[in-house]
Amino acid sequence: MIIVQDKLVSDDVVEAHFICNLNACKGACCWEGDFGAPLEEAELPVLEAIYEDIKPFLSPIGLKVLEEQGTKVWYEENEEWGTPLVEDGPCAYMTFHNGIAQCGIEQAWKAGATDFRKPISCHLYPIRVITNPDTGFEALNYDKWHICSAACELGEKEQVPVYQFLKEPIIRKYGEDFYEELDGAAKFMREQSDEK
Repeated sequence: MIIVQDKLVSDDVVEAHFICNLNACKGACCWEGDFGAPLEEAELPVLEAIYEDIKPFLSPIGLKVLEEQGTKVWYEENEEWGTPLVEDGPCAYMTFHNGIAQCGIEQAWKAGATDFRKPISCHLYPIRVITNPDTGFEALNYDKWHICSAACELGEKEQVPVYQFLKEPIIRKYGEDFYEELDGAAKFMREQSDEK
């Protein structure tokens, strides 16, 4: 484990390799799993506020679910807010383009319809942030999932660590200074490993 600022970072975040390979997985993380993407408290009013702007970028079935359930749902088992799911599993915000799952929110962002790119939990994936609500303590963990095996293979081939692949969302959430400290710690770990 590494401590960066006051965050605990799993060794896998700096040691494992990863490059998202959408041509191989087709964006399966948008439709696999039992729960929607985790949402931060600050994102809840944002999703409400941008809903009308992103509607043209969503699928009819996703819109139906969002109209029925709202822009977020409470997952009792996880004790957290998340994106609603269509009955057979996909995120209600998911769309398909050329056979690959895409985030409708991100499509709206790319088109300039909103300033909000997508939930940070999606942007940071495969890093999952665990927060202790009482202390505010955060831990960044690498979520290993079989559907990402092609991403692991590509990352290994190109020798790109998880944190480097996720530089942009890490900076979005924690800032440039945090990323630079994480990068310095990762380089130090590599140097120590090479000396053994």
